[in-house]
Amino acid sequence: MKIGILQTGHAPDALAADFGDYPEMFARLLAGHGFEFQTWPVVDGVFPESVHDADGWLITGSRHGAYEDLPWIPRLEEFLRKAYGAGVPIVGICFGHQILAKALGGKVEKFPGGWAVGATEYDGEIGHLVLNAWHQDQVTKLPPDAHVIGTSPHCAFAALAYGDKAKPSALSYQPHPEFSPEFVAGLIRTRGKGVVPDDLLQQALARKDQPLQADRVADQIAEFFKQAHSRTAPKGGQ
Repeated sequence: MKIGILQTGHAPDALAADFGDYPEMFARLLAGHGFEFQTWPVVDGVFPESVHDADGWLITGSRHGAYEDLPWIPRLEEFLRKAYGAGVPIVGICFGHQILAKALGGKVEKFPGGWAVGATEYDGEIGHLVLNAWHQDQVTKLPPDAHVIGTSPHCAFAALAYGDKAKPSALSYQPHPEFSPEFVAGLIRTRGKGVVPDDLLQQALARKDQPLQADRVADQIAEFFKQAHSRTAPKGGQ
């Protein structure tokens, strides 16, 4: 199964040499599940020709806001609406979670409660998970097709499923299962200071060694892609 990565941002140059860019992080997260990957850096204006250029789409995180006036954002929203309408499975992470919600009729805003950074607890149908977060923006209004499957005290709409709740057509998470503790520590050094309040950064560093359940999210994403693709693939598995 071919997963198309819609890259909406780049890792800081100071960290990319050690950790790779966002597509590499997702390839590591989903390693062992039998996927092949191709990346389209939509943040740089490079888009697939068709929603059927991949068997499923994964939208990365970004330093940009889903509400920013950037030429590639409405183009991405239109692409996501077409892919969703065509039944091509979609997974969104952080910015990907937000832009998918916005594209399908939801609302994204800066959360007045501030930032979530580092190891954060989530609950709901996704299970009790500890995952790394790095965001101030949130989905504040649900799209009509969305169901909440994960929450945190800081983020009411932390994970969403779209369409039939038992057989969703899209899945999204606000936290970052692809972010390792070391990468978050690097973000604190390169992007956090002067942007995120110092006390939150220190709290995140203090939680850096808390065990994470990113592998469980990887399993959830992989199972979703495979089951959704099996429902839409032509006979013969192509």
